[in-house]
Amino acid sequence: MKTQDRIDELTTGLGLLPHPEGGFYKETHRSPIKIKKKNLPDTFSGDRNCSTAIYFLLTSDNFSAFHRIQQDEVWHYYEGSPLDVHVIDKEGAYTKYEVGLDLRNGAVPQLVVPAGVWFASSVRNEDDYSFVGCTVSPGFDFDDFELADRKALSLRYPEHRKIISRLTR
Repeated sequence: MKTQDRIDELTTGLGLLPHPEGGFYKETHRSPIKIKKKNLPDTFSGDRNCSTAIYFLLTSDNFSAFHRIQQDEVWHYYEGSPLDVHVIDKEGAYTKYEVGLDLRNGAVPQLVVPAGVWFASSVRNEDDYSFVGCTVSPGFDFDDFELADRKALSLRYPEHRKIISRLTR
């Protein structure tokens, strides 16, 4: 099957929609169990579900822009090209992780991105796609999502200006 045919099959077959950070997604789970705001850090605007999960599809002609959320996010590899996840941690260190199955060369099939760090993702191979899943706990809410401003992030981390410029809009 051609790459574009598989992308179309995944997008249509799973009902994936455009994601604000780039790529396509569909929420597949939202825990019915809630965590009360009083039991969460003060930065949360209200109650949160215990966890949420999505399918996420990214193509090599796009990227998931730098953003951060207030929760840990676990990435799960399914198929296609390995996915590069670019992380700028709270101390300002940059690390590129490969989410995929090439274990001999350091890839991991799951990756935890800690709460509060800036991260972005890109498809490693040209003319390809990455199909992954993401699980967030406490559950994702767009109130917890912050898309990076290119200028502000570059001023904060000038040593990472090149990757920030490439992976912001």
